[in-house]
Amino acid sequence: MVVGAALDKKAEEVKVLDLTQMGSITDYFVVCHGRSSRQVQAISDRIEEKMKEQKIRPGHIEGYATGDWILMDYVDFVVHIFTQEKRNYYDLEKLWSDAPRLQLEKDTLARFDKTEVTD
Repeated sequence: MVVGAALDKKAEEVKVLDLTQMGSITDYFVVCHGRSSRQVQAISDRIEEKMKEQKIRPGHIEGYATGDWILMDYVDFVVHIFTQEKRNYYDLEKLWSDAPRLQLEKDTLARFDKTEVTD
């Protein structure tokens, strides 16, 4: 649901890192970026909207005002939405390089961008 909501607002390079075996404080990181602070905020808004429809609210949200890195903590998973510049700078995927990446469902990706789906 989170990945679909992010893709609704054209989030780029959506990755899901599985931290369940890493002894982390959360089970998953969802990492993506937008092209501008406004798009990053729109991605955050859409995720929050879709989760509220399921009666799921974040424990807290950080960074919304600046919009260059928004962290949405849902306890079992944390969503990190960056501008591309901040994503490159902080490079969470490298920091958590030992964490397996979940494969995103082809049908989920196909709903948003046919070019992302390969057989």
